[in-house]
Amino acid sequence: MWWVILIGLAGTAAAIVLAARRVLFLYKLAKSGQPAPERVASVKRDPKADVEGQVVEVFGQRKLLKWTVAGLAHFFVMWAFILLITVYLEAYGALLLGLDFHIPLIGRWPVVGFIQDFIAIMCLLGLATFTAIRIKNSPKRLDRQSRFKGSHTGGAWLILFMIFNVIWTLFFFRGVSSAAGHFPYKSGAFVSIGVGKLFNGLSAGTLDILEKIGLLMHIGVALVFLVIVVNSKHLHIFLAPVNVMFKRRPDGLGAAQPMRSDGKILDFEEADPDVDTFGRGKIEDFTWKGLLDMATCTECGRCQSQCPAWNTGKPLSPKMLILELRDHAFAKAPYILAANDEERAKLPASVIAEAERPLVGGADVNGVIDPDVLWSCTNCGACVEQCPVDIEHIDHILDMRRFQVMIESSFPSEAGVMLKNLENKGNPWGMSEMKRLEWIEELDFEVEVVDEKMPADTEYLFWVGCAGALEDRAKKTTKAVAELLHIAGVKFAVLGPAEACTGDPARRLGMEFVFQMLGQQNVETLNEAGVKKIVATCPHCFNTLANEYPQLGGTYEVVHHTQLLSHLVETGKLVPVGRIEENITYHDPCFLGRHNKVYSQPRDIMAKVPGVKTQEMHRCKERGFCCGAGGARMWMEERIGKRINTERVDEALETNPDTVSTACPFCLVMLGDAINEKKNSGEAKESLEVLDVSQLLLRSIKDTPVAAE
Repeated sequence: MWWVILIGLAGTAAAIVLAARRVLFLYKLAKSGQPAPERVASVKRDPKADVEGQVVEVFGQRKLLKWTVAGLAHFFVMWAFILLITVYLEAYGALLLGLDFHIPLIGRWPVVGFIQDFIAIMCLLGLATFTAIRIKNSPKRLDRQSRFKGSHTGGAWLILFMIFNVIWTLFFFRGVSSAAGHFPYKSGAFVSIGVGKLFNGLSAGTLDILEKIGLLMHIGVALVFLVIVVNSKHLHIFLAPVNVMFKRRPDGLGAAQPMRSDGKILDFEEADPDVDTFGRGKIEDFTWKGLLDMATCTECGRCQSQCPAWNTGKPLSPKMLILELRDHAFAKAPYILAANDEERAKLPASVIAEAERPLVGGADVNGVIDPDVLWSCTNCGACVEQCPVDIEHIDHILDMRRFQVMIESSFPSEAGVMLKNLENKGNPWGMSEMKRLEWIEELDFEVEVVDEKMPADTEYLFWVGCAGALEDRAKKTTKAVAELLHIAGVKFAVLGPAEACTGDPARRLGMEFVFQMLGQQNVETLNEAGVKKIVATCPHCFNTLANEYPQLGGTYEVVHHTQLLSHLVETGKLVPVGRIEENITYHDPCFLGRHNKVYSQPRDIMAKVPGVKTQEMHRCKERGFCCGAGGARMWMEERIGKRINTERVDEALETNPDTVSTACPFCLVMLGDAINEKKNSGEAKESLEVLDVSQLLLRSIKDTPVAAE
């Protein structure tokens, strides 16, 4: 037995040394990133939320189980890794303490043997499922449509092969052990005992040799697997729980994060571009959490499969963005980790060339990330929502945009007009502030305009927003909401000329300075007026007011108009009576749905309208498809691939709707433009219109038709 112990311990030591070297390298690389004090427990974390995250996301596989067959297969393979640790305890016990070893107390319980064999069999079925999925979705077969396009598929096949080796050597060793009379389970381990019967009749000496060989093979496969894992994308086996632990709560959606330099929120009045970090201009500018995101990516492509940019022929793949950053970080690592310039000078030319490569390229510059990749993002959040290991793609894209805009002054030229208008006029269209009151003149009742202080008997400030006050189609939503609140007896007021853009377009473009300027101006106005509760029709305004203004000292109770209207209908203050005999499909605005989890209220409103028949598009709710306007894309030309709004309208037309409803002024414009194009080409009926949910509700309450768009 001594030779078995020697081989087993030598192999174990070698594997641990190789794995430890790789882990140490990864730790040093992550530590080289910028600090992220907001992530660590010593600053402000919720232990209960951390535990729930591990239970639900890691052990419960919540996100993966949404993918039905693939998710279920991964669930069993993941639990096989956990439960089969007991088998390796038995294996090392047999190696060091003798073949008769069993785990103390529980090591002879039939239920333990049953669980071990059952999860191993389910793991094999999971491997078969993964094999079928990878063949069906092979990039060679489906090219761009495959969510595995760009992934390191060779490494994935190797991992499947290694897991298979773990399972068959497990049953071989346990089967021989059962035949030799050393197996601790006399019942329960149904597969191992069954395999053992195949060895009946062999001599004791033969069984002894086979048992020792099986033991070494089973341990050896695991050791080789360990070394492969820490050098591959399957490092997520160990890193995913860590990444989930340090994610933003409740997820990486909602608020854009403030700019930080050396872990501290950047103060623009004192900031120095030569000293402080403005966004991410090189890989070292990413925080350790950003580098952890890169190392944790599983290359599953679920983010890519849901991305509206990728699905319409644009170069942005959230998966490939993370992989390109990761590969660049690994290639540049020797340069980053070198102690001084003298050591760096001795590095290979390939490493130095990679170190000098800009993070974002240009017309004649081969950067790590192509500019068209960076500017194709709509910030819709589909990637973050679907990522099973909670990578925060939007944060990284936004930070790279910040560097490009604020340091390089490099961004789509048409967005510059929007920024100039925001700075000079306080709205993206550059209209006069007095035009913010014109919609009120079209109502047959008075609307209170705040004059310094909110009236004592006024419950809500109605945040109209730039689109709601200045864009003709969005103004219809504004008037409908105002009329519904008036009918329900809800006291509200507006800021009128004192209201300015929340700054969302500037922030999502990357111009944090303009966002701060507008945000601080609005917070000062709201605080001086004594505003406590706000209702907003624009999901972008809603998200900024509720989730981002607290960063600037403005904390308010903010509701979206669909939330308030749903409550008024539920409590009987608004009663829809007129029948609307129409087939309606609802489009989820990204910043209302995915970013703020408001899915039910708009649908609840429509469900209360007599006669309405609703039909969901196949991509809806958390898998809803963007209209193309977010991430400041509303003010940029869409020159590559198919227009995102056209793709969404094509999907809506599949439901044969009479009306497409939504709850966002940006979506209203984008979907309306695409539908008008379809009408002109004869692909959509002339009567098809796009309406906000509030317009449908008002139509039913007044029992009169609304004007067509």
